[in-house]
Amino acid sequence: MDKTVPAGAAMLLDFIGDIEAPKGYGTIYGNNQGKLPKPLTSMTVGKVVDAQASWTKQFKSSAAGRYQFMRKTLQELEKALSLRGNQLFDADLQDRLGYHLLKRRGYDEFMADQIDRAEFGKRLAQEWASLPVLATVAVGKRKVVRGQSYYAGDGLNKALVAPERVEAVLDKVKAAKSEAEPAAKADTAPLGKSKRLWTWLTTGGTGVGVLSGVAGLDVWLQRGIGVLLIGLAVYAIATMPDVRKRLGLG
Repeated sequence: MDKTVPAGAAMLLDFIGDIEAPKGYGTIYGNNQGKLPKPLTSMTVGKVVDAQASWTKQFKSSAAGRYQFMRKTLQELEKALSLRGNQLFDADLQDRLGYHLLKRRGYDEFMADQIDRAEFGKRLAQEWASLPVLATVAVGKRKVVRGQSYYAGDGLNKALVAPERVEAVLDKVKAAKSEAEPAAKADTAPLGKSKRLWTWLTTGGTGVGVLSGVAGLDVWLQRGIGVLLIGLAVYAIATMPDVRKRLGLG
């Protein structure tokens, strides 16, 4: 999976790819890739789009790659992403294009709780015919019930996975967002405002603060105690991981 694709989206794309094209990135519709003069992943995007024009007649569909991109879809992606026709249609590019399709179908809105699971599931089913709708929907004059492909009845497409599996994956995708959120930082206040720092400075970290009433002692003894307090404070600061990090001490 291309490293620029977030964990949740990568999980979802792997799930979709395993259903749409279990034989991988070099797949064309009907597993007819063996009839190509060269592997799909060694062709440029421009060459793939050009070749797709005849694949519909030859193989009944122009779908290509791990995410079964239709010719019209690839042309739209070329325009939307300002693709150069000489880019290889390799695995990484297909992953990035697949991620763009997820976003176009509402991935960001789903992750932000702006649309629910059923709505996102319907949008995914509109993009990938092998996925089922998660709730009954009206498609023109047809009624597509839960578990059917959005394109059920067209004589070509049908759902290849149960809606419960899709829902389980979408729940994991949503959970991946929470797991990826960084843990709350400890004391990130500037050194001069760090409460922990000032606690050590005023107490010496070991109760030496009880000697704060040293004004009546001999001046050399006062200086000695002062050096001791400073030493303790420096030691305390240097041993605090977050402070060491901000001081560049590792």
